[in-house]
Amino acid sequence: MKKRKIPLRKSVVSGELFPKKELVRIARSKEGKVAIDPSGRMPGRGAYIALDPKEAQAAWDKKILDRVLEVKLTDAFYEELLAYVTHQKARKELFANE
Repeated sequence: MKKRKIPLRKSVVSGELFPKKELVRIARSKEGKVAIDPSGRMPGRGAYIALDPKEAQAAWDKKILDRVLEVKLTDAFYEELLAYVTHQKARKELFANE
């Protein structure tokens, strides 16, 4: 049986490559609307960050997503992103041994 290739993506914060499942995608639509994309399938320009609250905080502090997605993001969006990443990381650790 052939081993499936794990899709890797680069975090826009650290520049490191991670398996796609360990990242969260942030998508910008043609209309300029930015949203967290848990499915990874939303149309538009995508940027990935690791499921790590420190990385979400760094993205916020340095406004990295504003630059990568060429859009002005609100603090409310970054707060939502930070909460989402923190929640997903906790969930992942909770179900890690299943």
